[in-house]
Parts: sequence; C-alpha cells; structure tokens
Amino acid sequence: MSASRPSRTAERPPPRADSTGAAGAQLDVHVDAEAVQAQVTASEELARLGLWEEAYQQLRGALEQLHGLDQPHNPVTAELDQLRQEHAAAREQARRDFLTASYNRRYLDDRLSTLLDDPSVTKAGMALAMVDIDHFKKVNDRYGHPFGDRVLQRVVAELDAALPDGAFCARYGGEEFALVLPGCEPAEAVAVCERARIRIDRHRWLELDPELRVTVSVGVAHTVAQPPDVEQLLVGADVLLYAAKGAGRNAVAFRREGGRVALAGPAGARRDIPQPAPLDC
Repeated sequence: MSASRPSRTAERPPPRADSTGAAGAQLDVHVDAEAVQAQVTASEELARLGLWEEAYQQLRGALEQLHGLDQPHNPVTAELDQLRQEHAAAREQARRDFLTASYNRRYLDDRLSTLLDDPSVTKAGMALAMVDIDHFKKVNDRYGHPFGDRVLQRVVAELDAALPDGAFCARYGGEEFALVLPGCEPAEAVAVCERARIRIDRHRWLELDPELRVTVSVGVAHTVAQPPDVEQLLVGADVLLYAAKGAGRNAVAFRREGGRVALAGPAGARRDIPQPAPLDC
C-alpha cells in the first residue's frame, strides 16, 4: 500500500526565521503569491499614472503579506514610510513655483486634466480665472526685480487667502496667475475673484514703499460642457482678462447669461466695457 498523502498543513513551508513579533516569537505567515503579485502590479500601474499615494498603499500591502510589516517598530516599515515622505516632499516641491510658492504651470496643466472626471466638476462645472498684475513692468522698472519679486509673493498670499477649499492658484507666467475653482457656480466664482481683487487693492503696500499701489485685473470663465473643454476655458478667461484691462483695470470681468461682458462690484458702473465675441465653453 502506498504511503498516505501528507495534509495541506504539512505542505506549508515553515515560517521565515526573520519574521518575528514584538516579543520575538516567530510569525506563522502564509503568503498568497497571487494576491501579492496583484498588489505589486496595481502599485506599478498607479505609479505610472502618477497616483503615488495609492501606489504606496498597494506596495505596502504586498510587503505586509511578505514580511509581516504590520508589527510595530518594524525597520522595513520605517524605511518605507521615510521613502514615502521624502518622495512626497520632492513631488510637492516639483509642483511649486520656486519664487512665489504657488503651483506652477506644469501642475496646472496636469490638475486640469484630472479634474475633468471630478464629481464636483461633472455636476456643477468649473470656473477658471486669469489674474494679471496691473502695470507690473513699471514696478520692476522703478524699484528693481528683487522688489518686484516681493510684490509677486504678496499678491499670491492675498490670492490664496481669498480662495475656498478645493480651489488653487498657479503661476501661469510672469505676473499672470490662474485661479482654478472646481465645482464653483458662475456667480460664486465671480464673488471669490472680486474678494481677491479687493484684498490686493486694500493691502498695506506702504509696508514695502509709501508710494506703492498694486491692483489686479481678472477674467473669469465658467464651463458646464461635458467633458469640460480646458483649452476653451483658458482662452475664455484670457479674453475676459483683457476686457477687464480694456475697461480701466483693477476689475473682474465675466459674462452674464446672455453672453454680455460685465464687471463685478463698483467697476460695473463704468461706461466703456469691451464686448469681445462670446466663446462656447
């Protein structure tokens, strides 16, 4: 008679000698190779898409199955967490404009593309504003570029302070900035931009120089297209920005429901407001 088959329990390999618990007892770790490989594959795909936090969670789950990393004070866990923090810091630094600490143009382009599928955007649309510092060249010419850099930093601080949760500011180029307000209704977006304009106009610029006054012009566009046309939104905001400048600067320009360009707040009483052709966004 042939020998009886060993049980599945007997077939299981012995636990790893280096897998220990908090008290030094060996862990009985059963590794599901297919599950581990699935998590590693998912981690690689998420990393390829730039979803680093989700990729980290998948990779950590795979390592926990392999090495029992859920034990406290495990050196492998500590090293993985440190690498995660260092990577997050480096990634955040790469997103930021080195001078103003606002988000940079690369982050703006990437974030706008990911917002297309955001539930708040698909439901209520998205507003985007282009902000330009009025006569900024004169500031640089009179005071010098280092002084102009300080003005840029103060302007960004005031813009950020006016934004609601979920919105962000990015440096578009030079003295021009983009404000992105996902899920923001048109009237709300105009109100946010008008508050930002007022903050900058009323800021105590005399702390930098007694004769300095800084104002901004803003163009606010909104889209409810599905999916939103980001390029058209940028163009629409830029057109309205130049309408605000053409109407005398220090103003927020937007389109009413019928497509007519108007100015927010007290500037709305101005007589000569340019009326550029409407864009479909």
